[in-house]
Formats: sequence, C-alpha cells, structure tokens
Amino acid sequence: MLSSIAKRNLPRASARAFSTSRVALSEGAINNANDAFSEKERAQENVYIKKHEAEQLKALREKLEKQKQTIEKLEKEIDDIKK
Repeated sequence: MLSSIAKRNLPRASARAFSTSRVALSEGAINNANDAFSEKERAQENVYIKKHEAEQLKALREKLEKQKQTIEKLEKEIDDIKK
C-alpha cells in the first residue's frame, strides 16, 4: 500500500520539445549589424566551424580505416578456415 501511495505522489517528468526556425537563427544583433565587428565575428565563427568539421572528418576517417582492417582480418580468417 505504501509503495502505491509513493508512486502516485511522484512528480512526472516531461520532455519539452521545441524547434528553432530559420528566421530565429538569422535574427540577432550580430547578424543584422554590418560593421567590422560583426564581420570579424562571423569570420571567426566560420573558422571555428570548419575546424570542428575537419576534426570530425579526421575521426571518421580513422574509424573507417580501423573497420577496413577488421574486415580484412576477418576475410583472411574465413579464407584460412575454408582451406
């Protein structure tokens, strides 16, 4: 009985989902300004994004290479078993 009372009194967690529209992303003080500071800020953001994407690509290429090595090893084992 106590456990059923405890279960009823627990607060229920709910996840809130929201989306950000393109309009909301394009609005803002930096995006609307056309001065040297905003241009510099956009350039720095672009550099950061490109660097981050390059790091992600490098990690994915390394994973791909490891997977290729694993496949080659397994194929060799299969060939050894068939012989």
